[in-house]
Amino acid sequence: MAAPDFSHATRKLRRLLLALLRMSALALVLLWSAFPIALIVLGSVRPAAQIFAEKNLFAFSATTQNYVNLWKRWPDFFHNLANSLLIALGATALTLVVSFLAGYVYARRQGRWLTASAFFMILVRLLPPIVLTLPLFPAVNWLMLNDTRTVLIVLYCAFFVSLGTWIMKAFIDQLPLELEEAAAIDGSTLWQTLWHIILPLSHAGLIATSVFIMVFAWNDFLFAFIFTAVDAKTAPVVISEMVGAIDGVDWGILFAAATCQLLPILVFVLLVQKYLIAGLSAGAAKG
Repeated sequence: MAAPDFSHATRKLRRLLLALLRMSALALVLLWSAFPIALIVLGSVRPAAQIFAEKNLFAFSATTQNYVNLWKRWPDFFHNLANSLLIALGATALTLVVSFLAGYVYARRQGRWLTASAFFMILVRLLPPIVLTLPLFPAVNWLMLNDTRTVLIVLYCAFFVSLGTWIMKAFIDQLPLELEEAAAIDGSTLWQTLWHIILPLSHAGLIATSVFIMVFAWNDFLFAFIFTAVDAKTAPVVISEMVGAIDGVDWGILFAAATCQLLPILVFVLLVQKYLIAGLSAGAAKG
């Protein structure tokens, strides 16, 4: 009688253990990432006295009073939230236009100056933002752009155009050059080719780029703190003022404000997450 073959069962058990290990690791990562978000959202609908009370740590009674208090005590917060939205949308639109055109040039043209400018963009992107911010402050004052949405839109565009350009270059590199040659034979101009062929085929890259810019512009604190005061103040700056309030921190109001600032961008990222993954992996399979 032949000895039983345990190799198949061993392989199945090994695959099962590896799958369980991956699932456990993924669950730990999700728990680590989701816990602060859950704490903020749940804290925003709990009475302020229960948020950090040890006896009532697991007790829960939902209330909207924190949002009511936010409206009463910080009525300008929602105006500042609208500032964040307008600035993020403006910076995203401007950066996409510049990145798309620059990405096309880097993908289809070659030259010593283009190579040098590409390395220069990477070098500037590696510098800490504060290094670029402080020398710009006198120039912004001289141009009378301080405390305007325009200065933040331009700064966010300048800071992220390098990353956007490289993402768009990776996507355009994957498009066959024969499409443009065929369009040129049919009498299409360069701008017509860009609008009718390159732009539709690289929409995934545009969406992936927009995610990075939107998240950065929506959450940025440094640029907004330095270059705004009243009119163009954004939500992160106001939230920092809530933390440093003279009469102490009202955690219920703070969590309500953080939830209002978090949910829109979280929903946006969830809706376009597949394009974000495409942007991160752009050009990885080319070869």
